[in-house]
Amino acid sequence: MTKDQLKTNEYNPYYQVYIDKAGELDVIEGLKQNGDATISFLESLSEEQFDYTYSEGKWTIKELIQHIIDTERVFAFRALSFARKDKTNLAGYEQDDYALISEANKRSKQSLLHEYKALRLSTVALFESFTDNMLKQMGNASNSDISVRAIGFILIGHENHHCQIIKERYL
Repeated sequence: MTKDQLKTNEYNPYYQVYIDKAGELDVIEGLKQNGDATISFLESLSEEQFDYTYSEGKWTIKELIQHIIDTERVFAFRALSFARKDKTNLAGYEQDDYALISEANKRSKQSLLHEYKALRLSTVALFESFTDNMLKQMGNASNSDISVRAIGFILIGHENHHCQIIKERYL
């Protein structure tokens, strides 16, 4: 199942920018290849680059990676909840508050990459466990309806978006 099979009622229009950046692969292969590309890219950066920010008030690369990790955890929980037909309306999360509290800048590059790799393997395994019917399940998060499969493509595109920002603004 590719992003082209998504219907516009499966996600909030806010997420269109991420879905557009998700590539043309099916969701599982996309998560795998996206994870491999991100790891390869981030491993090529130095520890010093991880501490860099391009402007005052902007996140360091460490904080940006922590944001990617936090977002993936939140969205993977949403996917699991909706795949299991949980009808609870899930709250949003405030990314800036999470970043402020994360203390990502005290972590090493290796620590962040270790967590990212473990999380992506877990996310891939989660999505591999979903049947086609589970991928089509809908739920509500941040006061918007969203499907499990849309969440997978949003994760891919969100990560591609932030890696592009690193390349354009940080390097």
